[in-house]
Amino acid sequence: MARGLTDIAIQNLKAGDTRREVPDPACAGLYVIVQPSGRKSFAVRYRFAGLPRKLTLQSGVSLAAARKLTADAMHEVAQGRDPSEAKKVTSAKARAAETNTVRALCETYLSREAGKLRTGRERRRALERLVYPEIGHIPLADLKRSHIVKMLDGIEDRNGTKMADLTLAYVRKVFNWHAGRVDDFNSPIVRGMSRYDAKANQGTRVLSDDELRKLWAATEPNATAPQPFHALVRFLLLTAARRDEARELTWPEINGSDWLLPAARNKVRVDLTRPLSKAAQDVLRGLPEIEGGSFVFTNDGHHPLSLTAPFARLAATIGVADWRLHDLRRTARTLLSRAGVISDVAEMCLGHVLPGAVRQIYDRHRYEAEKAQAYEALAVQIERVVNPQADALKVVRLR
Repeated sequence: MARGLTDIAIQNLKAGDTRREVPDPACAGLYVIVQPSGRKSFAVRYRFAGLPRKLTLQSGVSLAAARKLTADAMHEVAQGRDPSEAKKVTSAKARAAETNTVRALCETYLSREAGKLRTGRERRRALERLVYPEIGHIPLADLKRSHIVKMLDGIEDRNGTKMADLTLAYVRKVFNWHAGRVDDFNSPIVRGMSRYDAKANQGTRVLSDDELRKLWAATEPNATAPQPFHALVRFLLLTAARRDEARELTWPEINGSDWLLPAARNKVRVDLTRPLSKAAQDVLRGLPEIEGGSFVFTNDGHHPLSLTAPFARLAATIGVADWRLHDLRRTARTLLSRAGVISDVAEMCLGHVLPGAVRQIYDRHRYEAEKAQAYEALAVQIERVVNPQADALKVVRLR
């Protein structure tokens, strides 16, 4: 047997002015490629179908491994298979897998659909924060249900069951969207993977009159220390709006005494006009318009308020337990009924679409005047609750 190359002999090979190939006498077809830069690699030379072919081996392999790969390649040739073509197919599949990961799919979905979604920004943040670190790198072809379950377990442990279910809904939407566009994808998400029982946790909390008085007193405007969060709390009560509808309110949406909520920000995907009561308009007048910014409830004009910290401070100040901002919407709806506002108008004040397909088609009345009266009635009810002495009965002594 011819004396072959050794690891030391390969290390001692000197680079020249041009690229050269040094054969390994102990392994037919194996060559050491020496570049002018001094970089060394292995390649296999062989003939297939009468033509010379070359198979470049992966970088970093040892001499022993290179000899083993060369023997395997020569066996493939003897069996009538071209190892170079097989490598090209394998490499193409690997590249396809790298560009067809969960993250790549989510980003494609967002690029095409996020602009159409009311919650596009929230979905993007949830995917970046909770999904990509866990399963973003996994090729779709390798994605298993167990990957989804493990991800949801982690989210549930760190962020709670509701966030786990919300993330699941976002990912399910992406996968269903993809399944409708390709021929060979089956979503690993199945029924029964939810963690949060929405019906069991459906909110029923309405602030009592005493709690409402405490809340109103704690959010009294302070000219020396403006509190956009306190203004937001009052605005939520006076408009019965959804939390983020109001939190992300921009000045261009205010047209005189009307708040024009675009369909893109409305949960029910229709344009909504809210005639603002005088009390709600007073809340807005107490807030500065920051030059160059568009948000109303903000600290810098460019970003809506972050709510977690200021809500915790307000809750500690008023001493009211077990409530959240969404309870203000339910409280406002209850006060509308107390004020005698008919149910249909009250529901429209909340931005709900009235039931009945025929009614939606034929009743095109916008109920602007009725809603305006309802919002004023709501403001009156709030005033009666927070200032009960203003509505006290006068007692007259009879002779």
